[in-house]
Amino acid sequence: MLDWVERELAGHRLRVGDRLPGERALAEELGISRAAVREGLRVLEVLGLLRSGVGSGPGAGTVVVAEPALAIGAALRMHLASEHLRTDDVVQTRVLLEGWAARNARADAPQLDDARALLGQMDEAGLAAPLFLDRDAAFHVAIAGATGNPLVSAMMASLRESIRDYTLALTERLPDWERTADRLRAEHRAILAAIEAGRRDEAAELITAHITGYYEEAAAS
Repeated sequence: MLDWVERELAGHRLRVGDRLPGERALAEELGISRAAVREGLRVLEVLGLLRSGVGSGPGAGTVVVAEPALAIGAALRMHLASEHLRTDDVVQTRVLLEGWAARNARADAPQLDDARALLGQMDEAGLAAPLFLDRDAAFHVAIAGATGNPLVSAMMASLRESIRDYTLALTERLPDWERTADRLRAEHRAILAAIEAGRRDEAAELITAHITGYYEEAAAS
């Protein structure tokens, strides 16, 4: 089942937005059981290649989509849980990836409008740490999206999602979360300003210091 979908995509007989035949038709075409088809569809949905809709309306059926962050994120979470990957490894990868993203983000990219809006949302009074960090993560994903590279954007989203719980747990070790949040807000604005002004190296340096500073502050507490 998985091999068939891969061949169809590679041969351009299936494209994003296309609807797959029903389970019975697929089972007959591939010469496998409907149970095997169903299991294959579930795997491909986890991999971010398919989306299943129930019912009989226009959203029903199994549709080809492109959401690679789902697959990367699921794999990272599993490897982190098994301790095959250490959180430090993910953080180091973040530094490398985000430094490149900040240096290569386009100043006219529409994703920067999203980043600016998220900064405003992070300014809300009394914002709880989990919600702040979710918007913080979305800000960094928007910067990655501004590079125009969909793989970088997917990897960024996956990395942030995979360490969400770890990053949130670090807030409990900080001596003064509100003070830290104020510092993060200021750093976010400086990063965005550097990108919009075309100061590429400065943007990369700022985002690197921003990422490492948070983890170093938590580790020292």
